[in-house]
Amino acid sequence: MKIVSQIREPIDQEMELFEEKFHKSMSSKVALFNRITYYIVNRKGKQMRPMFVFLTAKLLNGEVNERTYCGASIIELIHTASLVHDDVVDDSHKRRGFFSINALWKNKIAVLVGDFLFSKGVLVALENKDYDLLHIISNAVRDMSEGELLQIEKARLLDITEEVYYDIIRQKTATLIAACCSMGACSVKPESEEVETFRRFGELCGMAFQIKDDLFDYGTEKIGKPTGIDIKEQKMTLPLIYALNNSEKDKKRWLINSIKNHNKNKKRVKEVIAYVKEKGGLEYAVSKMLEFKDEALGLLDSYPDSEYKSALTLMVNYVVDREK
Repeated sequence: MKIVSQIREPIDQEMELFEEKFHKSMSSKVALFNRITYYIVNRKGKQMRPMFVFLTAKLLNGEVNERTYCGASIIELIHTASLVHDDVVDDSHKRRGFFSINALWKNKIAVLVGDFLFSKGVLVALENKDYDLLHIISNAVRDMSEGELLQIEKARLLDITEEVYYDIIRQKTATLIAACCSMGACSVKPESEEVETFRRFGELCGMAFQIKDDLFDYGTEKIGKPTGIDIKEQKMTLPLIYALNNSEKDKKRWLINSIKNHNKNKKRVKEVIAYVKEKGGLEYAVSKMLEFKDEALGLLDSYPDSEYKSALTLMVNYVVDREK
């Protein structure tokens, strides 16, 4: 957590005030909702997404405004809603080491809580008449839904190319981080070129972030043995796509058959992981991840040095260097 604290340091006061405003934005007249949202708030993660919003705004303007707080709240409400819904879709009973909402209150309540948080995100923007911020988040929610469905469609057919993979992770993961950065820019410099520059910056960070997540499936010395979760769920990740694209026909057939019909067989999954490593799939994925990282950092080059630029640089490096 030391690096996260360093990233947060220049915006510590803003983050504290944001947390107060965020708690208020989640309140409901229904006691059950309040009990559940209290549970969510007390098990929050690192809050990287609101940090992207505030750091971008401060890099461009030196200070934040009420619109920046509004943007950060919208992002966190939508992100939290998507996590609650994801746990229902994935039938996952744990989130960050704690029981998920669907594990404690069942699927029906979890879906309704997710819907409630989505609506709150929209209402925060409408109540403040921040229609430009609403436009940014609406595009992100559409992309996230399409990305998830595209991934499900391709998992059934296993016909995913590298380009389609980038489309999936751009929509599924990168679009929300892109929304964070464009919201931060839009809150202080509406209708400026910076809104698009920082949307692209966030998108590149998100692409690198997802490839790093894909690499965790193959394990590293730091986090222990390979897990193969993505293979078990028939998710086509970049190391696997690279191995498929660089295999002879018989090996390609074996790989596809393994993922389609033997993805629950631990021995076979281990063989697939070993083969992907042998074909250089991990090295290729790392090289692509670093390309996205370097392009993101390149977009910061034209801005003068400041503690906010340093924190954003640290954030981008943290995305690719993190160990979990």
